[in-house]
Amino acid sequence: MPNYTLKINGKSVSFTADADTPLLWVLRDELDMVGTKFGCGIAQCGACTVHVDGTAMRSCQLQVSMLGDEEITTIEGLSIEGNHPLQEAWKEVDVPQCGYCQAGQIMTAASFLKENPNPSNEEIREAMQGNICRCAAYNRIEKAVALAAKKMS
Repeated sequence: MPNYTLKINGKSVSFTADADTPLLWVLRDELDMVGTKFGCGIAQCGACTVHVDGTAMRSCQLQVSMLGDEEITTIEGLSIEGNHPLQEAWKEVDVPQCGYCQAGQIMTAASFLKENPNPSNEEIREAMQGNICRCAAYNRIEKAVALAAKKMS
């Protein structure tokens, strides 16, 4: 198996994996970063969302051999203290129910708010539509993203 070194959450990490191993499984199984969740395995639910050079991507379909010098950020790297405005808004609005999808939701929202710091409710809904929440907390997710946008401006 090949050796890889990736920059994850600001640190260089080395590991051995098959070239077609999804980043999700490297994060969870090799690096013990379990905040990124497995949902569907086909990049349709958003539970496995991480940032690659600031862009939200589904790690379940991103093979480690496709990565090089990119900066990868997981939910663990979004904020060391867990006080990113989105994380704070999530708590303030009381978004989580089961919590399983929350890391992917927050990572998608963080990437979106970098590109659109003052979104309308419709733009938030559009940006977040690819992330599935089995608990159907969509209205609270939308409210939390809007609140975080206000806090970040």
